Amino acid sequence: MPDSTYDFGLIGLGVMGRNFILNVANNGFKAFGYDLDHEKVNALKKEGGDLAKVDASDDINIFLNSLSLPRKIMLLVPAGKIVDNVIESLLPLLKKDDIIIDGGNSLFTDTDRREAYLKSKGIHFFGAGVSGGAKGARKGPSIMPGGSKEAYKEVQPIFEAVAAKFNNEPCVAYLGPKSAGNYVKMIHNGIEYGLMQLTSEMYFILKNAGKLTNDELHKAFDSWNRGRLQSFLVEITSEVLSKEDDLADGRLVDKILDKAKQKGTGKWTSQNAMDLGIPIPSIDIAVSMREISALKAERLEAENIYGKLQPAAIDKASLLKIAEEALYFSFIITYAQGLHQLAEASREYQYGLNLASIAKIWRAGCIIRAGLLDDITEAYKENRQLANLLLAPSFVKKLKETVPSVRTLVTYAATNGIPMPGLSNSLTYFDAYSSGRLPLNLIQAQRDYFGSHTYERTDREGIFHTEWGE
Repeated sequence: MPDSTYDFGLIGLGVMGRNFILNVANNGFKAFGYDLDHEKVNALKKEGGDLAKVDASDDINIFLNSLSLPRKIMLLVPAGKIVDNVIESLLPLLKKDDIIIDGGNSLFTDTDRREAYLKSKGIHFFGAGVSGGAKGARKGPSIMPGGSKEAYKEVQPIFEAVAAKFNNEPCVAYLGPKSAGNYVKMIHNGIEYGLMQLTSEMYFILKNAGKLTNDELHKAFDSWNRGRLQSFLVEITSEVLSKEDDLADGRLVDKILDKAKQKGTGKWTSQNAMDLGIPIPSIDIAVSMREISALKAERLEAENIYGKLQPAAIDKASLLKIAEEALYFSFIITYAQGLHQLAEASREYQYGLNLASIAKIWRAGCIIRAGLLDDITEAYKENRQLANLLLAPSFVKKLKETVPSVRTLVTYAATNGIPMPGLSNSLTYFDAYSSGRLPLNLIQAQRDYFGSHTYERTDREGIFHTEWGE
């Protein structure tokens, strides 16, 4: 009979799964893995070394019988139908109060459906977003669990042990009921889309307008990462720009096709923001730009038709200064939009999210970790009811000081035909959000004219309608 003393089970021994389970085993917990692929099973056994700490099988019965009760089983498999298939294969073999954890990027509504379904079967289920990629999974990711609080308590010691640490605090916290964990991970990924788009825009204008070499670009991003823009994405951008090509002369980044792919979480963020009525234009345009990037052949044809402007000369040192300030400004705006969406979703879906806690667990391990998150954590600690990060006193000064550079850079880019939609959308959001009067009164008049949709007035209470035409 298998030894039924393993503390934690994991299904899906791909790169993420293998690294996560080894992380568990390295932190004092016995872990057992399962995969249909015998080669992946053997790879884990070989890398783990000590089978008393970490073992694996391609036999589901051996896997389940090796786990102590209640079984704690994490799934790290592709989101969608595969998750449902794995759950159905497990159900006949599970015992009451066993726990299934979905560690993938599942759509939050799927998590709600699965939790309700498994609850009816006496099985605990919760979603836990895991960010940090394969290296994070091995060395310490940021983990975003939500769902059954009772079930989370069973795995809390394991998750706190394997999570990334910031000032010796684990980057994991119970976030709320139902699909709170998967929802927060979705917004995390939406913010990630926005930050990546903005970073690419700064690279593009520095290279094409400032004529910076790859070495100069590497040094610029490395310098920024040592200052207030310190973040994982700025750090790896610096490293990417210095990477030599193994297959040809020159830097690898120059040989990579400008078509960015996506797995859907950014799109889900945008779709859900529309459902909630929350504006997130910096994230929306990041999703759209990946879609535009896919139209490579059409873009080349259009460039031949319309031509390409040669950017006007600009002082390199001045450009570097305003680019740093613009990137800092737009990073703040992107975090603000994502956190605004989280606040509204918390009310709509009754998650009871603590935004300070979320910012806190994003400070290490995850893709959007950044020095800014310390300031964001403090802003939401000071005012848990903060409607928008733009209203936090500590951020007002940061935005006021940097917005002139954003206006300069957006103007230069527009005049010289350099696409910077992430930055321009961030500026438009800021200008609209900080405008006490917008031209939407005309839209309300138009709606009332053609559809009798009524309107409100500025000078008196009530709902009004006007017969506009003859």
